[in-house]
Amino acid sequence: MQQTRVEAVRGYYARFLQALPTISDLAQVDDDRLMKLWEGLGYYNRARNLKRAAVTVMEEHGGAFPDTHAEILALPGIGPYTAGAIASICFGHPYPAVDGNVLRVWARLMASSDCVDLPAVRKRVTAELETLLHHTDPRDFNQAVMELGATVCLPNGAPLCHTCPLAHLCRARAAGNQLQYPVRLKKRPRREETMTVFILTTGDRLAVEKRPNAGLLAGLWALPSVPGELDEGAALEQTNAWGADPTELIRASRRKHIFTHVEWHMTGYYIQCRTQSPAFTWATPDDRAHQVALPTAFRQFLTD
Repeated sequence: MQQTRVEAVRGYYARFLQALPTISDLAQVDDDRLMKLWEGLGYYNRARNLKRAAVTVMEEHGGAFPDTHAEILALPGIGPYTAGAIASICFGHPYPAVDGNVLRVWARLMASSDCVDLPAVRKRVTAELETLLHHTDPRDFNQAVMELGATVCLPNGAPLCHTCPLAHLCRARAAGNQLQYPVRLKKRPRREETMTVFILTTGDRLAVEKRPNAGLLAGLWALPSVPGELDEGAALEQTNAWGADPTELIRASRRKHIFTHVEWHMTGYYIQCRTQSPAFTWATPDDRAHQVALPTAFRQFLTD
């Protein structure tokens, strides 16, 4: 939910908790099952860190989630924002939860031209807010400011200043230049990569493989792929080279997928094969439904 809207995540959250209702369940879950529950959300390292944190809670805290800010911050995958949110909202400790929404509200209130992407600025805002939290309920304060940024002091388009409870304090509103804030670093253009993806089938089985343990989509299941854009002849030759003995190239399809820093331009070839090459795992429909989690970049080739 740090990356998208609550509505987009709600169904995943309910399904995740139904399958893994306790910290112990999460600590013991098989990695493929964990990835299947997470399938489609992206940011797969977050799922791995959730499991690592659960293991730490079981091994170092006797299965009870820690209730101090320092111990929460020490858990795998938890940074200052998440630690502040948990410590304040769950346990009432006076720690700020400074996310993009909070930084936007702060920048407009103060009409600050400081770049909110700089760690020093985030640290200073955190320190300033921490002084306020000793004089109010940290639960209410943090949730209120985050909600204000999400629903009133909007990130895209004009803020809804006429409904804002802080409008009378807002320096940007007084100057009429709300959209100048917050100041952000200029984003670098995404790197574009071209690749050829293979949708290889023998009967109802689909060829999948595990990606390398480092790099983009590390360690996840994927459709076979090679860099660059192959034509039909070269795609059949590549399939032969893998030992899959292609019998028919059914069709081709083009897809695009955007990551944070990379944009993939993909040509996919749907090829019926005679041989289940040992170069791949040939997943059954049941495997794909329950164990093999394909990232959206590849899963989109299976939706039409």
